[in-house]
Amino acid sequence: MVLSDDVKREIGQLFILGFHGQEVSDDIRMLIKDYHLGHIILMKRNVKDAAQTKALLNELQQIAKDAGHATPLMIGTDQENGLVSAFSLPNAGTQFPGAMALAAAGSTELAYQTSHAIAQELKYVGIQWAFGPVADVNSDPRNPVIGVRSFGDDPATVGKYVRAMTDAYEAAGVAASAKHFPGHGDTNVDSHLGLPRIEKTLDDLRALELVPFQAAIAEKGTASIMTGHMALPKIIGDDSPSSLSRAITTDLLRKEMGYEGVVVTDCLEMDAVAKMLYDKEAAAAMEADGHDGRGVEVGSVRALQAGADVVMICHTIKWQRGAIEAVYRAVEDGSLSLDTLKKSGKRVADMKARFVGSWDDLRVREQFDEGAWGAMKAAHKTLSAEAYERVVALVKDTGVLPLKPDGKIVLFTPELDSLNKAVDDAEGVLRGPNGAVRNTVGASFTSMKTAIAAHAKSVAHVVCEKPKEGQGRPKTDDIEGAAAVVFALRNADRAEWQLDYLRSVLEAARSRGVPVVLLSSCAPYDIMGAQDVLDAADAYLASFEYTREALEAAVRVIFGEIEATGKVPVKVGQV
Repeated sequence: MVLSDDVKREIGQLFILGFHGQEVSDDIRMLIKDYHLGHIILMKRNVKDAAQTKALLNELQQIAKDAGHATPLMIGTDQENGLVSAFSLPNAGTQFPGAMALAAAGSTELAYQTSHAIAQELKYVGIQWAFGPVADVNSDPRNPVIGVRSFGDDPATVGKYVRAMTDAYEAAGVAASAKHFPGHGDTNVDSHLGLPRIEKTLDDLRALELVPFQAAIAEKGTASIMTGHMALPKIIGDDSPSSLSRAITTDLLRKEMGYEGVVVTDCLEMDAVAKMLYDKEAAAAMEADGHDGRGVEVGSVRALQAGADVVMICHTIKWQRGAIEAVYRAVEDGSLSLDTLKKSGKRVADMKARFVGSWDDLRVREQFDEGAWGAMKAAHKTLSAEAYERVVALVKDTGVLPLKPDGKIVLFTPELDSLNKAVDDAEGVLRGPNGAVRNTVGASFTSMKTAIAAHAKSVAHVVCEKPKEGQGRPKTDDIEGAAAVVFALRNADRAEWQLDYLRSVLEAARSRGVPVVLLSSCAPYDIMGAQDVLDAADAYLASFEYTREALEAAVRVIFGEIEATGKVPVKVGQV
């Protein structure tokens, strides 16, 4: 069959694509006009400030309207809060605590308030779809990509927070998207970099992973659910990613669990799909870590065949065009049912009608009012500060806290390599001399130093570097004359050199009678299996994220300005 323009327009509604830059690019203009693209994902790379974001989205909507789109574009973004907050920048959205930090605060009401606040900001600038909350149960503490993005390791507790956050987003007019179905928590493989293989049965999933997703589906429901790229061979029968499996998307999510809303895939440019699906003969001619994009194209067709309604491709124009054209061919040759696509189109249209509305509905929200935005931001800044005050958990204190303000404090923080691709922005990275990606979160630890300086007589900041082969013990001369040491760890369970460095600091501090305060600045698993470190430390706190706001709250606890009321919401990490 030859596809009509109407069919191509329907297919365009089944994709959400990203673009580069803070202005309308030729690529995104072409995708809207020529490929009838129905949804756009806004990344941190696209955001300068709130006014610019509003103007950018207004322009994209005008392009769609001029191109004859029957309904406005739906704009989505990764806004989980915490470390994955695409819109949270100093001149854009407010920074609020992420999932594990909120769970540490112990209040679903606080989770609702902060989620509703950020959703109001998203809606104000023209974003109607938030890819959150994370409904994964972080049952494997080695998990390199979920971790503090999860509300914890208890499925019922995770479900309560997922329900609160979903209700908050959607009450503010933003579609939520519980992710990553059917659960990305029990793996130590990052699907951005490889294919996680989870050896669980369906009964195993029902007992743990599916509980929070069922909470999202129950009661008021959720506008969308995002499928993840993990293999479940005991359920699927092979190593196909779940996002491309009919057994997962249709049989489990739709039929067994009764979900009737929109299913959107995680980005198909992640290696779990992009590298796993291109043919082996072509792969042999490529470098081991390369691929030609055919996995993205094949994956798009397979995801829709599996029952997904919207396919996400975030970065590469060649693969975005190729994926849409692959769907054209699949419909033409009958391997992808037009009836199936129409059912997906109906679900998508219903979601857009609820959260975006018509062109007339959109027009009344076109103007950016600096005064109204400023008033909303001021209120939300207060809420953010109140929330972060409730996050920090004090795991151990031998009586050294609060630290006295009349001495020198030595702050040790780890050098900052890439955490993972979910947290590191695709175009917001630093590179070291060897070309390795380095995360741009250095400013957070700089703010921590500044916060300590505001409380102490003086502060020395030592950036701990991973020792090179053959290098001796780290120098600890800065400890001389110190009143106390504050040592920040960041996922040291996966970077054991930090613990070795810390052991040297603890030994030097003990010989000088200097107390050492430890801070887990990300996941609370840093000293898992390192009982000697815990025993030697004088105090130990957890902030659950290394955002500026969280680290500053930790400093306020260390100096007694506020009380630590948070509780570690995972079994590993508690003392």
